[in-house]
Amino acid sequence: MKKLALHWQIILGMVFGVIFAYVLIQFDWGKLFISNWIKPFGTIFINSLKLIAVPLILASLIKGVSDLKDISKLSKMGGRTIGIYILTTVLAVSIGLVIVNLIKPGNFITEEIRTELLGNYTAEANLKIADAEKQNQSSPLQALEDIVPSNIISAAADNGNMLQVIFFAIFFGIAMILIPEEKSRPVKAFFDSFNDVILKMIDLIMLAAPFGVFALLAALVAEAPSLDLFKALGMYGLTVLIGLALVMMVYLLLVKVFAKKSPSFFIKGISPAQLLAFSTSSSAATLPLTMERTVENLGVDDEVASFVLPIGATINMDGTSLYQAVAAVFIAQAFGMELSLGVQLGIIVTATLASIGSAAVPGAGMVMLVIVLAQAGIPEAGLALIFAIDRPLDMCRTTINVTGDAAVSMIVAKSVNKLA
Repeated sequence: MKKLALHWQIILGMVFGVIFAYVLIQFDWGKLFISNWIKPFGTIFINSLKLIAVPLILASLIKGVSDLKDISKLSKMGGRTIGIYILTTVLAVSIGLVIVNLIKPGNFITEEIRTELLGNYTAEANLKIADAEKQNQSSPLQALEDIVPSNIISAAADNGNMLQVIFFAIFFGIAMILIPEEKSRPVKAFFDSFNDVILKMIDLIMLAAPFGVFALLAALVAEAPSLDLFKALGMYGLTVLIGLALVMMVYLLLVKVFAKKSPSFFIKGISPAQLLAFSTSSSAATLPLTMERTVENLGVDDEVASFVLPIGATINMDGTSLYQAVAAVFIAQAFGMELSLGVQLGIIVTATLASIGSAAVPGAGMVMLVIVLAQAGIPEAGLALIFAIDRPLDMCRTTINVTGDAAVSMIVAKSVNKLA
Protein backbone atom coordinates (compact mmCIF):
# COMPACT_ATOMS: atom_id res chain seq x y z
CA MET A 1 0.00 0.00 0.00
CA LYS A 2 1.38 3.40 -1.02
CA LYS A 3 2.23 5.69 1.88
CA LEU A 4 0.22 8.91 2.11
CA ALA A 5 2.30 11.95 1.08
CA LEU A 6 3.60 14.12 3.92
CA HIS A 7 1.53 17.17 2.99
CA TRP A 8 -1.66 15.10 3.10
CA GLN A 9 -0.67 13.67 6.48
CA ILE A 10 -0.17 17.20 7.80
CA ILE A 11 -3.46 18.42 6.33
CA LEU A 12 -5.33 15.53 7.95
CA GLY A 13 -3.64 16.27 11.27
CA MET A 14 -4.72 19.90 11.05
CA VAL A 15 -8.31 19.06 10.10
CA PHE A 16 -8.72 16.45 12.82
CA GLY A 17 -7.14 18.82 15.34
CA VAL A 18 -9.69 21.54 14.56
CA ILE A 19 -12.64 19.11 14.64
CA PHE A 20 -11.43 17.46 17.85
CA ALA A 21 -11.06 20.82 19.60
CA TYR A 22 -14.39 22.14 18.34
CA VAL A 23 -16.19 19.10 19.76
CA LEU A 24 -14.41 19.21 23.12
CA ILE A 25 -14.88 22.94 23.77
CA GLN A 26 -18.62 22.32 23.79
CA PHE A 27 -18.06 20.77 27.22
CA ASP A 28 -17.08 22.75 30.31
CA TRP A 29 -13.95 20.66 30.82
CA GLY A 30 -12.92 20.67 27.14
CA LYS A 31 -10.59 23.69 27.06
CA LEU A 32 -8.78 22.61 30.22
CA PHE A 33 -8.34 19.07 28.87
CA ILE A 34 -6.83 20.35 25.62
CA SER A 35 -4.56 22.77 27.47
CA ASN A 36 -3.29 20.12 29.90
CA TRP A 37 -3.23 16.96 27.80
CA ILE A 38 -3.08 17.91 24.10
CA LYS A 39 -1.18 21.20 23.77
CA PRO A 40 2.02 19.83 25.40
CA PHE A 41 2.49 17.41 22.49
CA GLY A 42 2.39 20.35 20.07
CA THR A 43 4.96 22.17 22.20
CA ILE A 44 7.20 19.10 22.23
CA PHE A 45 6.98 18.89 18.43
CA ILE A 46 7.95 22.55 17.95
CA ASN A 47 10.76 22.23 20.48
CA SER A 48 12.14 19.19 18.66
CA LEU A 49 12.30 21.22 15.44
CA LYS A 50 13.88 24.20 17.19
CA LEU A 51 16.31 21.79 18.84
CA ILE A 52 18.03 21.09 15.54
CA ALA A 53 17.69 24.58 13.99
CA VAL A 54 21.06 25.89 15.25
CA PRO A 55 22.98 22.64 14.55
CA LEU A 56 21.40 22.57 11.09
CA ILE A 57 22.48 26.13 10.31
CA LEU A 58 26.00 25.51 11.55
CA ALA A 59 26.41 22.23 9.67
CA SER A 60 24.71 23.27 6.43
CA LEU A 61 26.30 26.72 6.15
CA ILE A 62 29.82 25.55 6.97
CA LYS A 63 29.38 22.69 4.50
CA GLY A 64 27.85 24.96 1.87
CA VAL A 65 30.51 27.69 2.11
CA SER A 66 33.42 25.24 2.19
CA ASP A 67 31.98 23.40 -0.84
CA LEU A 68 32.31 26.58 -2.90
CA LYS A 69 36.13 26.44 -2.72
CA ASP A 70 36.20 30.01 -4.04
CA ILE A 71 35.34 33.18 -2.10
CA SER A 72 34.31 34.95 -5.32
CA LYS A 73 31.48 32.43 -5.70
CA LEU A 74 30.37 33.17 -2.13
CA SER A 75 30.42 36.91 -2.80
CA LYS A 76 28.41 36.45 -6.00
CA MET A 77 25.82 34.23 -4.34
CA GLY A 78 25.64 36.37 -1.23
CA GLY A 79 25.11 39.60 -3.17
CA ARG A 80 22.30 38.12 -5.23
CA THR A 81 20.67 36.54 -2.19
CA ILE A 82 20.60 39.72 -0.10
CA GLY A 83 19.58 41.84 -3.09
CA ILE A 84 16.61 39.64 -4.02
CA TYR A 85 15.51 39.35 -0.39
CA ILE A 86 15.45 43.14 0.01
CA LEU A 87 13.59 43.64 -3.29
CA THR A 88 10.88 41.10 -2.42
CA THR A 89 10.46 42.63 1.04
CA VAL A 90 10.03 46.15 -0.37
CA LEU A 91 7.55 44.77 -2.89
CA ALA A 92 5.58 42.99 -0.15
CA VAL A 93 5.36 46.12 2.00
CA SER A 94 4.25 48.16 -1.03
CA ILE A 95 1.52 45.62 -1.86
CA GLY A 96 0.32 45.80 1.74
CA LEU A 97 0.08 49.59 1.67
CA VAL A 98 -1.82 49.62 -1.62
CA ILE A 99 -4.34 47.03 -0.42
CA VAL A 100 -4.96 48.64 2.99
CA ASN A 101 -5.47 52.07 1.40
CA LEU A 102 -7.95 50.64 -1.10
CA ILE A 103 -10.01 48.57 1.37
CA LYS A 104 -9.66 50.90 4.40
CA PRO A 105 -10.44 48.19 7.02
CA GLY A 106 -9.92 50.61 9.91
CA ASN A 107 -13.08 52.46 8.94
CA PHE A 108 -15.12 49.37 9.88
CA ILE A 109 -14.04 49.59 13.54
CA THR A 110 -16.71 51.33 15.64
CA GLU A 111 -15.99 53.28 18.81
CA GLU A 112 -17.57 50.47 20.87
CA ILE A 113 -15.38 47.77 19.33
CA ARG A 114 -12.25 49.91 19.68
CA THR A 115 -12.96 50.45 23.38
CA GLU A 116 -13.55 46.74 23.94
CA LEU A 117 -10.36 45.70 22.16
CA LEU A 118 -8.26 48.33 23.96
CA GLY A 119 -9.68 47.14 27.26
CA ASN A 120 -9.11 43.44 26.59
CA TYR A 121 -5.60 43.53 25.13
CA THR A 122 -3.87 46.61 26.57
CA ALA A 123 -1.77 44.48 28.95
CA GLU A 124 -0.39 42.31 26.13
CA ALA A 125 0.25 45.41 24.01
CA ASN A 126 2.19 47.07 26.83
CA LEU A 127 4.53 44.08 27.06
CA LYS A 128 5.38 44.36 23.36
CA ILE A 129 5.79 48.13 23.66
CA ALA A 130 8.23 47.62 26.53
CA ASP A 131 10.25 45.13 24.46
CA ALA A 132 10.34 47.55 21.55
CA GLU A 133 11.39 50.41 23.82
CA LYS A 134 14.50 48.45 24.79
CA GLN A 135 15.40 48.14 21.12
CA ASN A 136 14.74 51.83 20.47
CA GLN A 137 17.20 52.82 23.20
CA SER A 138 20.05 51.10 21.37
CA SER A 139 22.43 52.87 18.98
CA PRO A 140 21.68 53.18 15.23
CA LEU A 141 24.36 50.56 14.47
CA GLN A 142 23.21 48.18 17.20
CA ALA A 143 21.76 45.76 14.65
CA LEU A 144 25.14 45.57 12.90
CA GLU A 145 26.93 45.23 16.21
CA ASP A 146 24.63 42.38 17.28
CA ILE A 147 25.56 40.29 14.24
CA VAL A 148 29.03 39.57 15.64
CA PRO A 149 28.78 37.36 18.75
CA SER A 150 31.18 37.70 21.66
CA ASN A 151 30.65 34.04 22.49
CA ILE A 152 29.47 31.51 19.91
CA ILE A 153 28.35 29.06 22.61
CA SER A 154 26.13 31.72 24.13
CA ALA A 155 24.81 32.74 20.68
CA ALA A 156 23.99 29.14 19.77
CA ALA A 157 22.07 28.74 23.02
CA ASP A 158 19.25 31.03 21.82
CA ASN A 159 17.32 30.58 18.55
CA GLY A 160 16.75 34.33 18.58
CA ASN A 161 20.45 34.82 17.76
CA MET A 162 20.33 33.16 14.35
CA LEU A 163 22.20 35.99 12.63
CA GLN A 164 25.12 35.53 15.01
CA VAL A 165 25.23 31.80 14.32
CA ILE A 166 25.08 32.49 10.57
CA PHE A 167 27.95 34.99 10.85
CA PHE A 168 30.11 32.45 12.69
CA ALA A 169 29.27 29.65 10.24
CA ILE A 170 30.11 31.78 7.18
CA PHE A 171 33.30 33.09 8.83
CA PHE A 172 34.30 29.53 9.73
CA GLY A 173 33.57 28.29 6.20
CA ILE A 174 35.62 31.11 4.64
CA ALA A 175 38.56 30.26 6.90
CA MET A 176 38.32 26.63 5.74
CA ILE A 177 38.58 27.77 2.11
CA LEU A 178 41.63 29.90 2.82
CA ILE A 179 43.76 27.17 4.44
CA PRO A 180 45.36 24.31 2.46
CA GLU A 181 42.83 21.66 1.47
CA GLU A 182 44.73 18.81 3.14
CA LYS A 183 44.46 20.65 6.48
CA SER A 184 40.76 21.45 6.17
CA ARG A 185 39.80 17.99 4.88
CA PRO A 186 39.24 16.36 8.33
CA VAL A 187 37.11 19.28 9.52
CA LYS A 188 35.11 19.27 6.29
CA ALA A 189 34.53 15.53 6.57
CA PHE A 190 33.23 16.04 10.10
CA PHE A 191 30.73 18.75 9.10
CA ASP A 192 29.63 16.81 6.01
CA SER A 193 28.88 13.83 8.22
CA PHE A 194 27.33 16.05 10.90
CA ASN A 195 25.02 17.55 8.27
CA ASP A 196 23.90 14.07 7.18
CA VAL A 197 23.09 13.15 10.77
CA ILE A 198 21.01 16.33 11.23
CA LEU A 199 19.09 15.59 8.02
CA LYS A 200 18.28 12.11 9.30
CA MET A 201 17.06 13.65 12.57
CA ILE A 202 14.71 15.80 10.49
CA ASP A 203 13.30 12.68 8.84
CA LEU A 204 12.67 11.11 12.25
CA ILE A 205 11.03 14.23 13.68
CA MET A 206 8.76 14.59 10.64
CA LEU A 207 7.30 11.15 11.37
CA ALA A 208 5.50 12.89 14.23
CA ALA A 209 4.41 15.90 12.14
CA PRO A 210 0.72 14.87 11.73
CA PHE A 211 0.39 14.40 15.51
CA GLY A 212 2.27 17.61 16.26
CA VAL A 213 0.09 19.79 14.03
CA PHE A 214 -3.01 18.02 15.41
CA ALA A 215 -2.05 19.21 18.89
CA LEU A 216 -1.10 22.71 17.72
CA LEU A 217 -4.36 23.32 15.86
CA ALA A 218 -6.45 21.86 18.68
CA ALA A 219 -4.79 24.27 21.13
CA LEU A 220 -5.31 27.19 18.75
CA VAL A 221 -9.06 26.52 18.51
CA ALA A 222 -9.39 26.04 22.27
CA GLU A 223 -7.57 29.29 23.08
CA ALA A 224 -9.16 31.45 20.37
CA PRO A 225 -10.92 34.67 21.47
CA SER A 226 -14.67 35.11 21.09
CA LEU A 227 -16.21 34.86 17.63
CA ASP A 228 -17.59 38.38 17.96
CA LEU A 229 -14.07 39.86 18.10
CA PHE A 230 -13.06 37.87 15.05
CA LYS A 231 -16.05 39.23 13.14
CA ALA A 232 -15.20 42.78 14.19
CA LEU A 233 -11.68 42.38 12.84
CA GLY A 234 -12.78 40.40 9.80
CA MET A 235 -12.11 43.17 7.27
CA TYR A 236 -8.63 43.74 8.67
CA GLY A 237 -7.90 40.01 8.50
CA LEU A 238 -9.27 39.83 4.97
CA THR A 239 -7.05 42.73 3.91
CA VAL A 240 -3.95 40.97 5.23
CA LEU A 241 -4.94 37.70 3.54
CA ILE A 242 -5.54 39.42 0.17
CA GLY A 243 -2.13 41.04 0.42
CA LEU A 244 -0.45 37.73 1.30
CA ALA A 245 -2.23 36.02 -1.60
CA LEU A 246 -0.89 38.68 -3.98
CA VAL A 247 2.64 38.19 -2.63
CA MET A 248 2.25 34.44 -3.18
CA MET A 249 1.29 35.13 -6.80
CA VAL A 250 4.41 37.27 -7.17
CA TYR A 251 6.54 34.37 -5.93
CA LEU A 252 4.96 31.99 -8.42
CA LEU A 253 5.57 34.49 -11.21
CA LEU A 254 9.22 34.95 -10.20
CA VAL A 255 9.75 31.19 -10.09
CA LYS A 256 8.16 30.86 -13.53
CA VAL A 257 10.15 33.71 -15.11
CA PHE A 258 13.56 33.38 -13.46
CA ALA A 259 13.78 29.76 -12.33
CA LYS A 260 11.90 28.41 -15.37
CA LYS A 261 9.76 26.11 -13.21
CA SER A 262 5.97 25.84 -13.22
CA PRO A 263 3.93 27.12 -10.25
CA SER A 264 2.44 23.64 -9.75
CA PHE A 265 5.93 22.12 -9.52
CA PHE A 266 6.92 24.72 -6.92
CA ILE A 267 3.79 24.36 -4.79
CA LYS A 268 3.91 20.57 -4.86
CA GLY A 269 7.53 20.59 -3.76
CA ILE A 270 7.26 23.12 -0.95
CA SER A 271 3.70 22.44 0.33
CA PRO A 272 4.70 20.30 3.36
CA ALA A 273 6.97 23.12 4.57
CA GLN A 274 4.16 25.64 3.98
CA LEU A 275 1.75 23.56 6.05
CA LEU A 276 4.29 23.13 8.83
CA ALA A 277 4.96 26.89 8.82
CA PHE A 278 1.21 27.48 9.07
CA SER A 279 0.95 25.10 12.04
CA THR A 280 3.98 26.33 13.99
CA SER A 281 4.08 30.06 13.11
CA SER A 282 7.87 29.77 13.19
CA SER A 283 10.29 30.08 10.27
CA ALA A 284 13.07 28.71 12.48
CA ALA A 285 11.10 25.61 13.42
CA THR A 286 10.19 25.06 9.76
CA LEU A 287 13.74 25.59 8.46
CA PRO A 288 14.82 21.93 8.66
CA LEU A 289 11.90 20.79 6.50
CA THR A 290 12.22 23.79 4.17
CA MET A 291 15.83 22.84 3.43
CA GLU A 292 14.98 19.19 2.90
CA ARG A 293 12.09 19.92 0.51
CA THR A 294 14.02 22.60 -1.41
CA VAL A 295 16.94 20.28 -2.09
CA GLU A 296 15.12 17.00 -2.65
CA ASN A 297 11.93 18.22 -4.34
CA LEU A 298 12.70 21.60 -5.94
CA GLY A 299 16.10 20.68 -7.34
CA VAL A 300 18.14 23.37 -5.57
CA ASP A 301 21.77 22.35 -5.10
CA ASP A 302 22.65 21.65 -1.49
CA GLU A 303 25.39 24.29 -1.36
CA VAL A 304 22.93 26.98 -2.50
CA ALA A 305 20.10 25.89 -0.20
CA SER A 306 22.42 25.62 2.81
CA PHE A 307 23.52 29.23 2.25
CA VAL A 308 20.33 30.97 1.08
CA LEU A 309 17.68 29.38 3.34
CA PRO A 310 19.23 29.94 6.81
CA ILE A 311 19.79 33.59 5.91
CA GLY A 312 16.25 33.84 4.56
CA ALA A 313 14.74 32.34 7.72
CA THR A 314 16.38 35.19 9.63
CA ILE A 315 16.13 38.29 7.42
CA ASN A 316 13.53 37.55 4.73
CA MET A 317 10.17 38.19 6.39
CA ASP A 318 8.00 39.31 3.47
CA GLY A 319 4.74 38.14 5.05
CA THR A 320 5.63 39.85 8.33
CA SER A 321 6.60 43.06 6.52
CA LEU A 322 3.31 43.18 4.62
CA TYR A 323 1.39 42.56 7.84
CA GLN A 324 3.25 45.40 9.59
CA ALA A 325 2.35 47.82 6.80
CA VAL A 326 -1.31 46.79 6.80
CA ALA A 327 -1.51 46.81 10.60
CA ALA A 328 0.07 50.24 10.92
CA VAL A 329 -2.33 51.88 8.46
CA PHE A 330 -5.29 49.93 9.88
CA ILE A 331 -4.58 51.23 13.39
CA ALA A 332 -4.22 54.77 12.05
CA GLN A 333 -7.56 54.45 10.24
CA ALA A 334 -9.22 53.07 13.38
CA PHE A 335 -8.06 56.18 15.27
CA GLY A 336 -9.21 58.47 12.46
CA MET A 337 -5.68 59.47 11.41
CA GLU A 338 -4.70 60.37 7.85
CA LEU A 339 -1.22 59.23 6.83
CA SER A 340 0.60 61.29 4.22
CA LEU A 341 2.49 59.73 1.30
CA GLY A 342 5.77 60.63 3.01
CA VAL A 343 4.79 58.79 6.19
CA GLN A 344 3.74 55.72 4.22
CA LEU A 345 7.02 55.74 2.30
CA GLY A 346 8.69 55.83 5.70
CA ILE A 347 6.69 52.74 6.65
CA ILE A 348 8.15 50.93 3.62
CA VAL A 349 11.69 51.68 4.78
CA THR A 350 11.04 50.96 8.46
CA ALA A 351 9.10 47.72 7.83
CA THR A 352 11.84 46.48 5.48
CA LEU A 353 14.56 47.15 8.05
CA ALA A 354 12.41 45.78 10.88
CA SER A 355 11.86 42.52 9.03
CA ILE A 356 15.62 41.94 9.01
CA GLY A 357 15.67 42.27 12.78
CA SER A 358 12.63 40.06 13.43
CA ALA A 359 13.42 36.80 15.16
CA ALA A 360 12.16 33.73 13.32
CA VAL A 361 9.80 32.79 16.15
CA PRO A 362 6.04 33.23 16.77
CA GLY A 363 4.94 36.77 17.63
CA ALA A 364 8.28 38.52 17.00
CA GLY A 365 6.65 40.66 14.30
CA MET A 366 4.52 42.32 16.98
CA VAL A 367 7.57 43.82 18.66
CA MET A 368 8.89 45.15 15.36
CA LEU A 369 5.44 46.57 14.57
CA VAL A 370 5.74 48.85 17.59
CA ILE A 371 8.85 50.38 15.99
CA VAL A 372 6.97 50.86 12.71
CA LEU A 373 4.08 52.55 14.55
CA ALA A 374 6.42 54.86 16.44
CA GLN A 375 8.18 55.93 13.24
CA ALA A 376 4.86 56.79 11.62
CA GLY A 377 3.55 58.68 14.66
CA ILE A 378 0.73 56.18 15.24
CA PRO A 379 -0.28 55.48 18.89
CA GLU A 380 1.49 52.29 20.00
CA ALA A 381 -1.47 51.49 22.24
CA GLY A 382 -3.34 50.69 19.02
CA LEU A 383 -1.46 47.42 19.03
CA ALA A 384 -4.23 46.15 21.30
CA LEU A 385 -6.67 46.45 18.38
CA ILE A 386 -5.12 43.56 16.47
CA PHE A 387 -4.10 41.10 19.22
CA ALA A 388 -7.34 39.10 19.03
CA ILE A 389 -6.70 37.97 15.47
CA ASP A 390 -2.91 38.05 15.41
CA ARG A 391 -2.21 34.33 15.91
CA PRO A 392 -4.10 33.02 12.84
CA LEU A 393 -2.63 35.84 10.74
CA ASP A 394 0.82 35.00 12.14
CA MET A 395 0.33 31.46 10.82
CA CYS A 396 -0.49 32.80 7.36
CA ARG A 397 2.36 35.30 7.18
CA THR A 398 4.88 32.69 8.36
CA THR A 399 3.72 30.50 5.47
CA ILE A 400 4.53 33.37 3.08
CA ASN A 401 7.91 33.92 4.76
CA VAL A 402 8.90 30.29 4.18
CA THR A 403 7.54 30.30 0.63
CA GLY A 404 9.59 33.39 -0.19
CA ASP A 405 12.76 31.76 1.12
CA ALA A 406 12.21 28.71 -1.11
CA ALA A 407 11.40 30.84 -4.17
CA VAL A 408 14.53 32.96 -3.76
CA SER A 409 16.68 29.86 -3.29
CA MET A 410 15.44 28.57 -6.66
CA ILE A 411 16.11 31.91 -8.37
CA VAL A 412 19.62 32.17 -6.91
CA ALA A 413 20.34 28.53 -7.78
CA LYS A 414 19.23 29.10 -11.37
CA SER A 415 21.43 32.20 -11.65
CA VAL A 416 24.54 30.21 -10.68
CA ASN A 417 23.57 27.08 -12.66
CA LYS A 418 22.84 25.05 -9.54
CA LEU A 419 19.17 24.23 -10.20
CA ALA A 420 18.31 20.76 -11.45
